[in-house]
Amino acid sequence: MAPTKQSGVASRATWAGVSHPPRGRRPGHAPRRWFGDLFVAIAGLGMGITLALVITGESGGSLGAPGGLLIAGGRLAGFTGAYLMLLMLVLVARLPWLERSLGQDRLIRWHRRIAPWALVLIGLHISLVTLGYSQLAKSGALRQFWEFLTSYPDMLAAAVAFGLLLMGGITSIRIARRRLRYETWWIVHLYLYLALALAFAHQIVTGVSFIGHPLTRAAWIAVWAATAGMVLVFRVLLPIARSLRHQLRVVAVTEEAPGVVSVLCSGRQISWLAVSGGQYFQWRFMTRELWWHSHPYSLSALPRAPFIRVTVKGLGDQSRALAHLKPGTRVFIEGPYGALTRHARRSDRVALIGAGVGVTPLRALLEDLPADVDAVVVVRATTHEGIVHRDELVDLVRNRKGRYHELLGSRSDVRMGASTLRRLIPDIALRDVYICGPQSFNELVISGVSRLGVSKDSIHEEKFSF
Repeated sequence: MAPTKQSGVASRATWAGVSHPPRGRRPGHAPRRWFGDLFVAIAGLGMGITLALVITGESGGSLGAPGGLLIAGGRLAGFTGAYLMLLMLVLVARLPWLERSLGQDRLIRWHRRIAPWALVLIGLHISLVTLGYSQLAKSGALRQFWEFLTSYPDMLAAAVAFGLLLMGGITSIRIARRRLRYETWWIVHLYLYLALALAFAHQIVTGVSFIGHPLTRAAWIAVWAATAGMVLVFRVLLPIARSLRHQLRVVAVTEEAPGVVSVLCSGRQISWLAVSGGQYFQWRFMTRELWWHSHPYSLSALPRAPFIRVTVKGLGDQSRALAHLKPGTRVFIEGPYGALTRHARRSDRVALIGAGVGVTPLRALLEDLPADVDAVVVVRATTHEGIVHRDELVDLVRNRKGRYHELLGSRSDVRMGASTLRRLIPDIALRDVYICGPQSFNELVISGVSRLGVSKDSIHEEKFSF
């Protein structure tokens, strides 16, 4: 079913003449900045305790035996790598306080920076333990490795776990990630949960560090259980509960620009959604083709009970399929997430700079900004028809007496460099700058505003990538 003229009327009428946030809604929660520092401190403390428990579990006799130092080093590497894997899970567990404090972009960056260290340490664990036991048994390393796989409990499962971890790591390399569909990448990463479960079973069953050390064993089980509990609660149970409460269903699908559609949903108790302009939800549309995976899409307007709207460009299989959603389709949501909100600003003057479908979270953010904030909006698009929600943007800027600029043309003809930004926004160095668009666009704008004197803390970015 293609978007219909009736659908477009329904969607646009809901937000026609928007000039202020809807009454009676719950405002989005302000982030607690100290929570990020607390998280880092707890993570560092946990790492120190893990290392201390492993080191103190070694005896002088075991270290002095043939291969003892190699085996001890392998155990230390294995526990450290496993702890880093758990930390990676926590970073993407969708903890609301952490998301609001640090933002998903930063959490994902930390997740990706930790990943190579975790894989290297686990690989080092396998190598050192194999070499150490081969010295102890006075046999070759390959023979010892085969002995592990065929004679030791849960070693085969551990090998499968490491293979799955390698698969996840390889598909997360930037070159590979760009060639993968989001759906493929998402499925591959689901197997990492299986890998961690197998790794946990291997450690508990064969971990020599636990023999005679019940405190170490209990502490390690508690760390794994806490991590699994956070993932279960915030990635599964809470989204299910929220979706059952709000009972979202598709009302209309509207074509906003070539390849861009808005999906208008209605539900119950929408005013209870504590969401800020600029945030996003994980959306799961309950059709036969789409129910099994979710995608992150920013709200293109603040919720107006009983309606909530998302605007999406057809870049992948799921996003293109949204144009064919039928009214009445059930929708499950997870969120809201994201730190591209009014709470991030440091001054009473802002510049909102967007390209393509990236203007949609900026449109919602503009609606949510306090009335006394001076706003300049800059939109880049190839054609006039390609500007998403143009009429709404213009109305919002006009009603707050701000400034609105359009830059039309190809990327090569219209460059968002420092000279263009200085011409459009002479006082940009005194403003908070919100940027949303493709990664290349974001990088170009960030480079330009940095050259114009905008501080790093005043640059707020949302990237469309996985």
